[in-house]
Amino acid sequence: MKVKSLLIEDSQLMAAILEDLLKENHPEIEVLGVAYNGKMGLEMIDQLNPDLVFLDIEMPDMTGFEMLNKLDTINFQTVFITAHSHYAIKAFRFNALDYLIKPIKEDELKQSIKRFKADSSSTENQKQLEQALVNLKTQHVEDQKLILQTHQGTLSLALRQIVKIEGERNYSYIHLSDKTKELSSKSLGYFEDILADKGFFRCHRSFLINRFHIDQFGADSFKLIDQTEIPISRRKKSEAKKWFYD
Repeated sequence: MKVKSLLIEDSQLMAAILEDLLKENHPEIEVLGVAYNGKMGLEMIDQLNPDLVFLDIEMPDMTGFEMLNKLDTINFQTVFITAHSHYAIKAFRFNALDYLIKPIKEDELKQSIKRFKADSSSTENQKQLEQALVNLKTQHVEDQKLILQTHQGTLSLALRQIVKIEGERNYSYIHLSDKTKELSSKSLGYFEDILADKGFFRCHRSFLINRFHIDQFGADSFKLIDQTEIPISRRKKSEAKKWFYD
């Protein structure tokens, strides 16, 4: 069964390369059309009703997120396309969205198609995308929701729920305000990268803490509202003090 796809990419060269890669290696993905800006993309989504949209995040007339916000409903799955923008990649990871980095490599495209097929019978991708759009509009960062893929399915956690994240080898335990915890296969470094600008600080090689739950800054530790103490490593003391009081 053919998968109806649409390419929305402002670079004609990049769009042609992606279309060629799909035709040569993924004949089951039928490219219905190519749009070179957000306005064209909106018109073609309405006309063609695609199953899968490859969407450039930065276009001359609007961003990919701005384009999606203009839709009444999102009934397709999305793979974002981005230049190597650290900011954009952090946003995709925070919201568990699929993306490809330019220049697009065939092995990465193959993995993206594989993920699409694994999710194609569900609405998880659409839910994640809708949550990403909500996150972008949410004024208070602690009310944004971190989206994680786990073996049990998709996990959605409001940042205000997360007290701390504890690293253990290549895994992490996410400690929540209701005294429960969630296990993630992501490393503590992964969480540090996507949460550093959302009120979290890595005060120790094993801990990432949420400012929202800190009660006091001490000589060697942060005291949390629940009265537990999280150690501050020696080399992090001055940075921790600056972070807490700034």
